[in-house]
Amino acid sequence: MTDRRRPLGQAALVALVVGNMIGSGVFLLPATLAPYGAASLLGWAITLGGALALAVVYAWLARAVPNHGGAYGYAHRAFGDGAGFTVAWSYWVCTWSANAAIAVAFAGSLGALWPPATATPLRGATCALGALWLCTAINLAGVREAARVQLFTTLLKLVPLLLFGVLGLASVRLAAFHPFNPSGLPLVGVTSATAALTLWAMLGFEAATVPTGVVRDPARTVPRATVAGMLIAGVATMLACTVVIGLLPGERLAHSAAPMIEAASQTWGPLAGTALAAVAVVSCFGALNGWVLLQAQTPLPAARDGLFPAAFARVDARGTPVFGLLASSVLASVLIAANFTRSLVVLFTFSILLSTATTLLPYLMSVLGWWRIERTAGIARRLVAATALAYAAWALVGTGLESLGWGAVLVAMGWPVYRWQRRRQ
Repeated sequence: MTDRRRPLGQAALVALVVGNMIGSGVFLLPATLAPYGAASLLGWAITLGGALALAVVYAWLARAVPNHGGAYGYAHRAFGDGAGFTVAWSYWVCTWSANAAIAVAFAGSLGALWPPATATPLRGATCALGALWLCTAINLAGVREAARVQLFTTLLKLVPLLLFGVLGLASVRLAAFHPFNPSGLPLVGVTSATAALTLWAMLGFEAATVPTGVVRDPARTVPRATVAGMLIAGVATMLACTVVIGLLPGERLAHSAAPMIEAASQTWGPLAGTALAAVAVVSCFGALNGWVLLQAQTPLPAARDGLFPAAFARVDARGTPVFGLLASSVLASVLIAANFTRSLVVLFTFSILLSTATTLLPYLMSVLGWWRIERTAGIARRLVAATALAYAAWALVGTGLESLGWGAVLVAMGWPVYRWQRRRQ
């Protein structure tokens, strides 16, 4: 019999991971990678290898801490209240700031399909806010309903994306990959630059580890969903981005606002481009729905441990943390509204900056926590964990001073909350 208190099973968790990873990045990334040509594959190798190592470590941690999972659970188990709160706060900020970025990306995708939707900055911001609050309403209806929407939207975007990548291979111009490194920069620098650019496309592989309180048999399903979802989304994204580079001339690709859609239109006709534009809209909406689910689930275990205000621990009859869900959506809305006069691209970039800065600290703390929790691990596991640790540290430093500065400020803003909670206890 299905446990209604834990509605998320294996398929729903894999859809959560894949749906959260495949959002707007896959449709915009080819233009960013265009100056590096085929050499961008070196960066993809670093990113996929590092993300896979992190996903494997998260899978091990999900078995060791099955019912109090996510980066908060791992850091709290390994290092105590202070580290646990810092990671929970950082990842919570990541979720609602990421939702601002994804909502803006949704507006941009809808604008490409229907230009009047984003004809002015106010219309674009209104469109983004509408998508955010529609996903909030879906999640208010319950985790089961949000999971159904996630599974449906994931299938709607994953299948066309894989078809585009596989069918597009037949039309790839090999001449587009010559020279191998059109940028002329040293390969070491190219690898580092492209690995940093592709990092955004890999964020979200840890999604299955967060809502363990509503997952059936988390010790078994969460590790499988984490690794399987990361591999499916990672390979699909890399394949699609590489095919686009082989379909469009480099100069045209570098200046394209919708490179994948333009490549589909050129290869198979305008109807294919329109269809892929619709897939982009569904992709962003599905990712937004998944991250809205996480924004409520992230502070829930910390609140139950007394590290977040008690309001975040309250759930309704459907098991939804209503206050956490609404508070997070309000903060994301403020971020969108406060910057609506900027262009969608500038607003998207600003939101990504906040989200990436606050994601990497939980990654790093989780891997460090594994070393403390699994003291008797064998040499093979230690090598994988060392790879994950090196990648997390490299990625954290590689985000740049601006990202690190924003991350430090946002984490510091949480400490008065932590001190208040400690005094109340």
